[in-house]
Amino acid sequence: MISAAYPIADPARLIPQRYFNLFRLVIAGMFLVAGRELGLGVESPRLFAGVSLAYLGAVLLLGFPDAARRLGLERLIALQVVIDILALTAILWISGGYRSGMAVMMMVYLAAAGLVAEGRMVLFFAALATVLVLLENTWRHFLGPSPTDFLQIGIVCIGFFAIAMTSSLLARRAKANEWLAVQRGEALGRQQAVNERIIEDMQDGVVVLGADGRVRQANPRASALIGVELQTGMRLADLDAGFEALRRRGAAGSSVLERLGPAGKLLRCRIVGARGDDGLSGDTLLYLTDFEEIQKHIQQLKLAALGRLTASIAHEIRNPLSAVTQAADLLKEEKRGELQLRLVRIINDNARRIERMIRDVLALGRRDEMMPEALALEPFVATMIDELSLAGEAERAVFSAEIAPAATLAVDRTHLHQILGNLLVNARRYCSGTPGSVRLYTTPAGEGHTVLHVVDDGPGIEEAARAQVFEPFFTTEAKGTGLGLYIARELAEANDIGLELVGNEPGAHFVLSGRSQP
Repeated sequence: MISAAYPIADPARLIPQRYFNLFRLVIAGMFLVAGRELGLGVESPRLFAGVSLAYLGAVLLLGFPDAARRLGLERLIALQVVIDILALTAILWISGGYRSGMAVMMMVYLAAAGLVAEGRMVLFFAALATVLVLLENTWRHFLGPSPTDFLQIGIVCIGFFAIAMTSSLLARRAKANEWLAVQRGEALGRQQAVNERIIEDMQDGVVVLGADGRVRQANPRASALIGVELQTGMRLADLDAGFEALRRRGAAGSSVLERLGPAGKLLRCRIVGARGDDGLSGDTLLYLTDFEEIQKHIQQLKLAALGRLTASIAHEIRNPLSAVTQAADLLKEEKRGELQLRLVRIINDNARRIERMIRDVLALGRRDEMMPEALALEPFVATMIDELSLAGEAERAVFSAEIAPAATLAVDRTHLHQILGNLLVNARRYCSGTPGSVRLYTTPAGEGHTVLHVVDDGPGIEEAARAQVFEPFFTTEAKGTGLGLYIARELAEANDIGLELVGNEPGAHFVLSGRSQP
């Protein structure tokens, strides 16, 4: 059973109470005007007329709007229903008993009382009607002129309670549903207000288009991007035919770059279907992003990164240049050939270090100059091992390759040569040098993807240094530039390839993963 603890406003109860009063007025007037024609009051016409007139007066007296304010709604309802039951019982008594139909009329009154009354009062009304009808039937059994049927009267009295309880339960359920609907309506209103505010403050433009291509809703950002104040009902196709072509492509969710609207801005447009409870509702959502602004932001990030890189390069070049300058000064003063050779070697080593640094920076600048192809890994890896094994078969034995014959990777050949070359040189430097110290192998991946592993058996990378291995100018090698892995990661990202350090096994374990076809 639903609890009666739900808050119920008096105005909501006054409406059915007014209809109940109107029903009472009609019934009282019918008793007074057409009661004799309906066969009522046959045992005492004068008494029936008096009861009918008194009942009509009570209905009129208690039906005024200020009666609820003076007596209180609960007291008014209780008083009215008690008067209804007493009046109907009196008419039942002077009209020949339950055969007059007044018992059925009582059921109607009890049903209406269950809709307007609350709590146990409904059961009280049913009990009062039952007691009065049983008393009337008992009187008629002992003193009345006609026989009585207690079985039918008992069924009628049971009906009193059934109808009263059923109507009360229905009323409670209706009030509970009404309260729940109000609560959900308020929550929906708050959520809608929040959603509208979020859409208005979005940095992207949002336009809701109907099935006919007309604007149903748009945020201010969309108007600013298109260059026209968007109004509800406006057809975007009238502004630019490109909007209609975009909408007819369907809700595929893919992004396209278009110059749309009077503003002529380059916009990234994405159109998706607006989903409802029954699937696609027929509306479409158009998301607009200022791609020129994105490009400016990317350019700013590139310039900031270039500035940091330039500052780092200047710092890194200063050290070898200082060594070169110092060695050159000493070379002028030194007469011994042995020391001269040492100074020349210092000059050459630092010059080569500067050359490697410049070469790496130039490679970084060419990251966008790529020609991706489905590169077969097995012959490519074999060629690279040959290049690194010029010392002979002993050097070649250090590398172990287990590449699937059909494995391919969508990558620029030059970029992969530099990426893999850097990984193999590092692996060779830190491995034990025994046969199979550096392993290259592929593992199964999802359809259309390839995963290449490079593992050595060296000491590995310390846990504290793992987060820095891809940072520029971070190196543990005295003669290294610290740009190798940084350049490798940048070139891999340019080719949409992942380059990760996955752990120590016990040496360093790097993984290259990407698409098998461009």
